[in-house]
Amino acid sequence: MTSLARVAAAALLAAALPSAVCAQAYPPAQRARDSVQALAAFRSNIASIHGRDRPAYLSHYLQSPRLARTGPGGVQWGYQGMRGGDPNAWPDTLVATHYEVVPLAPGVVYGTYRYRVAQGGTSSRGVSERVLVRQPDGSWKVAVSTAFNSPGNGPVPAVAFTGATVIDGTGGAPLRDATVVMRNGRIACVGRCEVGADVHAIDARGKWIIPGLVDAHVHYSQTGWADGRPDAQDVRARFPYDSTVAALQAHPERFYRSYLCSGVTATFDVGGYPWTWGLRRDAETSTSAPHVAAAGPLLSTRDHWVNLPASRQFVHTAGDSATRAGARMIAHHGSDAMKVWYLVEGQNPDTVALKAAVRAVADEARRARLPLIVHATGLWEAKDALRAGAHLLVHSVDDAIVDDEFIRLAREAGTIYTPTLTVTDGYRQLYQRRFDPQGLAMECVDPATRAKAALTDSLPARTLGPGFAAYFDGVGRTMNENLRRVHAAGIPVAMGTDAGNPLTLHGASVYREMEAMAHAGMSPMDVLVSSTRIAGRAMRRDDIGTLAPEKLADLVVLDADPLADVRNLRTVRLVVRAGEVWTREELEYR
Repeated sequence: MTSLARVAAAALLAAALPSAVCAQAYPPAQRARDSVQALAAFRSNIASIHGRDRPAYLSHYLQSPRLARTGPGGVQWGYQGMRGGDPNAWPDTLVATHYEVVPLAPGVVYGTYRYRVAQGGTSSRGVSERVLVRQPDGSWKVAVSTAFNSPGNGPVPAVAFTGATVIDGTGGAPLRDATVVMRNGRIACVGRCEVGADVHAIDARGKWIIPGLVDAHVHYSQTGWADGRPDAQDVRARFPYDSTVAALQAHPERFYRSYLCSGVTATFDVGGYPWTWGLRRDAETSTSAPHVAAAGPLLSTRDHWVNLPASRQFVHTAGDSATRAGARMIAHHGSDAMKVWYLVEGQNPDTVALKAAVRAVADEARRARLPLIVHATGLWEAKDALRAGAHLLVHSVDDAIVDDEFIRLAREAGTIYTPTLTVTDGYRQLYQRRFDPQGLAMECVDPATRAKAALTDSLPARTLGPGFAAYFDGVGRTMNENLRRVHAAGIPVAMGTDAGNPLTLHGASVYREMEAMAHAGMSPMDVLVSSTRIAGRAMRRDDIGTLAPEKLADLVVLDADPLADVRNLRTVRLVVRAGEVWTREELEYR
């Protein structure tokens, strides 16, 4: 206990308790007995909050306004609210760790614990104090309670998981009965580790620990429904596009929570409005958001119209000077990458101009030392992107089977291939007016997105040609075969969902994508490595994606073995972001 805490406790006791009590001799045996009994009462006090048991909660306190008080920074849903019977007084979740007790005098024990509490979509953490007093009947009651929130950049307590099976993301054999120690937001030790007295140890026997998942293909400037893509289904009469984008910019935290809830601790936004660049700064220093890398506006070979009057997410590559000006603007804003939306349209496309545009962007990307990302779903366009030096292809080739030349070009360029297998199914559901939540972690989806997804079945009917279903089925078979060929050739594969597109929901869609990769022939270990280490490489981050000393403490604790069945990646128990431990229940939308 710090000297400041002792002074505070002494001052409180002087006001509340007879001075004669504090002056008594305090034999060691009694000190030990008081510590054990008071700690048990302390834990029981917190357990009554977890159980939302109001009578039990109130029974732990001296029923005196003079003695039972909340100190500076105390949580609003504390004792006074409970005593008044406020049904909203209970926190959504309370995580209590690092219990400590110090006997001060016979029958008087000072205690503290670290808390993180979530209530109504917000959370706070800090240190709470109790002064417990033994009653004539031998029970212990809380005389004084305080709570002091930590500042936003306060240190995260050191934590260790013990006895778990660790799958470190490198592809190596799992570590059995292993320990992971985290300090100051980073991993301090993995394997056989000493757990210091200052470290809060969590028993993880029977659990599996993996690196935090990385979604290497998302769009924060799209909603996950039709209102974010009026070019796919125009619902602007009911949901104006400018209002939709304004809400996305104002409240990215709803998707942050969805990602963490799904076990995703890092995301790569590979194309969107300029405001997506600003997400990086805020998310990087937050333990309640995934890391964000952002490419900003897409350089598009089509003059696409889905933009705002005062801001563009698609910049047309209309000639060399305009293309280079757009690329330099992106570099000037400190982008994490340059993205080309490579679309070939019409019967007789100007392939010379298309190639020139892609090479101009590639040239500017090299000058700015930025990776080149290309959306190219045709084999011809994909090969041209590889010749230009694409770092990342964010879609499968879906119009033909990749050939030996494609494999050779991908190897020479050192390209990472993101197959993005399941986004087409979202469009299929949209066009068929049939939202299928099966396989989605809907508990991780915010209420606004859930409500809009539920409107899918009531959208205006579309005229679908007789070959509609056959087209989507054929594209799916081609993408699966190409993933098998690319993976077998040793080309690195990264997991990415294209989240934000209609019915490819932020966060919740990662499980479908990983399971689709396994269905295409990848082993559970390969899927896991693609979703951690390689996806981290796609973001050009070497401090995430694997579990090793000095890496960021971003990890997921699972209830079942993901190597036995890739579907076990759904069994998220805990998510850790920069050393901050979150329970799945805290992150779910209820």
